[in-house]
Amino acid sequence: MSEKKARILVVDDEVSMRELLDIMLEKEGYAVSTAGSGREAVAMIGKTDFDLLLCDIRLGDMTGIDVLRAAKAQNPQTVVIMISAYASAETAVQAMNDGAYDYLPKPFDTSELKKAVARALEMRTLEQEKKAVGDDLRRNLHFGLIMGNSPKMLRIYDMIRQVSQTVTNILITGESGTGKELIARAIHQESSRSDQPFIAVNCGGIPETLMESELFGHRKGAFTGASADKKGLFEAARKGTLFLDEIGEISIPIQVKLLRAVQTKTVRPVGGNEDLHVDTRIISATNRNLEEEVIAGRFREDLFYRLNVIEIKVPPLRERKEDLKLLAQHFLEKYSKEMGKDISKVSSYAVDLLHKYDFPGNIRELENLLERSVALTSTNILLPDSLALSIHKRKCTDGDKGGLVDIAAVSHGISLDEELDKVEKIYIEEALKISGGNKQKATELLGINLRSLRYRLKKLGIAYD
Repeated sequence: MSEKKARILVVDDEVSMRELLDIMLEKEGYAVSTAGSGREAVAMIGKTDFDLLLCDIRLGDMTGIDVLRAAKAQNPQTVVIMISAYASAETAVQAMNDGAYDYLPKPFDTSELKKAVARALEMRTLEQEKKAVGDDLRRNLHFGLIMGNSPKMLRIYDMIRQVSQTVTNILITGESGTGKELIARAIHQESSRSDQPFIAVNCGGIPETLMESELFGHRKGAFTGASADKKGLFEAARKGTLFLDEIGEISIPIQVKLLRAVQTKTVRPVGGNEDLHVDTRIISATNRNLEEEVIAGRFREDLFYRLNVIEIKVPPLRERKEDLKLLAQHFLEKYSKEMGKDISKVSSYAVDLLHKYDFPGNIRELENLLERSVALTSTNILLPDSLALSIHKRKCTDGDKGGLVDIAAVSHGISLDEELDKVEKIYIEEALKISGGNKQKATELLGINLRSLRYRLKKLGIAYD
């Protein structure tokens, strides 16, 4: 937000929770109001223009979804984060469909809540800026939440504008951390479906046994535990966009059923007898080379061509170094504000140091690096010594002779297994550091599956609890 304090309304029927959130958010510098019931919240929304609404799903007199709808009806730009101790995929999808920005289960970590609030308000600011500036300025700086003014990113922006006006299936390819989901969201926002749901699903994060039910839904009694009908993600995204991230992770049997859904625009819930028509646009993404997967027999050729009508190749950060300074400054301002620090810029020497590093984790790694660096610095300018580069420092130094491999040692005899274990341990520890300990994200950075990562953690004696 600007220099004006962001106005936040906390809605929860538990007094202790309201007081906790009130104190915590006030300390973060926000102007906080509270409501103990849905009706009280709706009345306050009618009188005051709040920037963000933090609302419990279960209230005594009405649901949080009702309050969400009232807030969006009053001011569509109000950002809403729903919280609940009774989290479920269905309520999360419903909240997102009705315009919620995020959905957090109780009990939540206060630091995570602070980050979610900061991200939501930042998103609101960026959306306001997007409307305020002209097309030329937007073209030169960012497209929606995508940032960059390098030639490769300008071509991406042009493609987004072109493909958003079609209903053609899109395949977004690129390494992990390059911002593929942001591009999918930008296509949706620029399209005629922008007022309809955008549903994102990480195909690599759903067990194969649940994938069919998640995508297509199921009927009551279809299998053990199916106590009620469940709407699938295809149906939840009807008239909107379904983003299938890491599409290369799905199994061949699911690929067969996905192909049918894409071809016929119909789905049949597990245990159902009738097909449901779904007018849903499909945008897929992968960090794999799907053509090689087709040749290897791990991905169906017919599905590949159905999904890959238009391909958008997202460049890795090392191929768009012109954007490094802009991105670094953006993340610096974001985390300076979040941490209550007054850090104005990244020094030119620090930017030069960043340019010497290839960032295998791409923008996600850069953001993580800037967040840690802001936390460590005590000056109002981010200097090279403040960059939390750890292993990166020796990689970034020109003429460095002490890298990961000492070839000369071979002449004296080595244990190849031990040397490889050392290198493997360094990369795994760095991936875990970059991902904040999130093992699923670490596997994406390393290009291995979760089972393989767990085996290596145990083998190398890396603490991972």
